[in-house]
Amino acid sequence: MNLPSQAELELERRLSARLLDVLIRAGLVAALVVLCYKIFAPFLTLMVWAMILAISLYPIHQRVARKVGGRQGLAATILVIVGSLVIVVPCALLLNSLGDSVHQLVDAVQHDTLKIPPPREGIENWPIVGEQLHSVWSKAHTDLPEFVQGMQPKIGELTKMAVSLVANLGVQILLFLASFIIAGILMAYGESAGNSSRDIFNRVTTNAIGDRFAILATATIRAVAQGVIGVAFIQATVIGVALLIAGVPFAGLWALIALVLGIAQIPALVVTLPAIAYIWSSGNYGTGAATTHTIILLVSGMADNVLKPLMLGRGVDAPMPVILLGALGGMATAGILGMFVGATVLTLGYQIFMSWVASNPDSLPIA
Repeated sequence: MNLPSQAELELERRLSARLLDVLIRAGLVAALVVLCYKIFAPFLTLMVWAMILAISLYPIHQRVARKVGGRQGLAATILVIVGSLVIVVPCALLLNSLGDSVHQLVDAVQHDTLKIPPPREGIENWPIVGEQLHSVWSKAHTDLPEFVQGMQPKIGELTKMAVSLVANLGVQILLFLASFIIAGILMAYGESAGNSSRDIFNRVTTNAIGDRFAILATATIRAVAQGVIGVAFIQATVIGVALLIAGVPFAGLWALIALVLGIAQIPALVVTLPAIAYIWSSGNYGTGAATTHTIILLVSGMADNVLKPLMLGRGVDAPMPVILLGALGGMATAGILGMFVGATVLTLGYQIFMSWVASNPDSLPIA
């Protein structure tokens, strides 16, 4: 049996020491990464939204910067102020109006000043819900205090849901405003940020592939964002026309609010449902007309569910099914933010896979 020589023992010792050193360094790096993630995690959604907004609005920012003599900071400030006013003011007015309406309704019920009109003729003949709706409506008309007392548990649950909805909308608006401000800071340093992103892609891959992937990621995010804005504009137009046909007051204002809410990714049903309630409670519509307007407003309020898959991803160097699957899968996983991330990640993954397929070494000619 041959014993290892002194040189072999020394080599084994050095390799063991080097391996232990590598493992310790890797462990420290992993611990640092985990610690950094825990510290950054509360701001992750905010920063991702800010990056998406900055990438989407950067072409507009550059046009504004050319108008103000190339001053990037001033252009970003103007864009943030205008965008904040366009988004926040209508949303704040809507929330304030909603809160006032709820307060007035509660006050009227408490002081027994709320008057419920009698049910219309023919409601009891409606299929499925007609008799029950007529019974509940009649009871509310004849003895509202007793009706409210009997519905107290359900009214309490509905009140909690309404308060939760208003609070959630307020939080989303504040989150969007904060991300918009951070996006302005990123746009002010857009050139250096773009160079850094290209450096990251080049470090992960090669220079040529990294530059192409950086351009592809930017184009995908902008295409998805433009699809969101386009969908919001189309849906707001459809809602405005439907409200005009139905004769709902202030149809233009409601359409503008629907546009702002659509851009902020708040469901347009927030606008169409109150309009439907007005149609049924005003007494100015027959049953057939009210039903027709209700169907039209419901369809227009949910039209974004059909339009988004059709319009997302235009102008991106990738097949439409890839963009669509990425957007829908990301939306199902992480909501509207996942729509951007999912489309971008799946598009990059598709391009990496196709690049690997195209670079098959067996298909290269032999020298």
